[in-house]
Amino acid sequence: MSSARGTQGIILASASPRRHELLARLGVPFTVDPAEVPEELPAKARRAERVAHQLARLKAVAAGARHPRIPVLAADTLVVFRGRVLGKPVDEAEAWAMLRTLRGRWHRVITAVALTQGRRVLLDHAVTWVKMRDYSDEEIAASIERGDPFDKAGAYAIQDERFRPVAEYRGCYCNVVGLPLVLVIELLDRAGITGNLSLERLPPECARCPLFAGSRASHVLETGS
Repeated sequence: MSSARGTQGIILASASPRRHELLARLGVPFTVDPAEVPEELPAKARRAERVAHQLARLKAVAAGARHPRIPVLAADTLVVFRGRVLGKPVDEAEAWAMLRTLRGRWHRVITAVALTQGRRVLLDHAVTWVKMRDYSDEEIAASIERGDPFDKAGAYAIQDERFRPVAEYRGCYCNVVGLPLVLVIELLDRAGITGNLSLERLPPECARCPLFAGSRASHVLETGS
């Protein structure tokens, strides 16, 4: 896809390699400059979406202060189980607790995405329901031994090919990875930022993503405007 408005680079305010990889698929030039924002999560949250929005906004605004003339993209992902907010485990004991709690059960994954343009902040979020498979304690121990859980909300990655913790999901796959691309496309379009976007560059899971159906992102990808 190309546009008369041209291609504009952005700042990605995240150190997550998973977000780097997903954003690179959209063809928009970007520079990584993580925002150092304390992620103080409440133990319980009746509206976890609001918490995710607040953290994504804080990250975008913090990085935007360093780059006032460049659009900044930030995101925050929360795992929520029965009202409990699960962030990134701080140690092995917390990783064990999270993975045992989620085992065989459904939970929600919420990712809020924020895009700043000067003082303007665009925000949206996606929610995906995820059911974990009934993995064994031995599999948990192996995952922890590899160090896999410690930079991930809920202590797991849906794309982990060794652990394979997820039995099924309902909603956006990329949301669970950490960056719902359908929302990124829509926010970039609203901000007038375009690049060489194409369906071929998206992960295969996007082809059956319910968020794309009838969305502005789908129109942008199909028509280039």
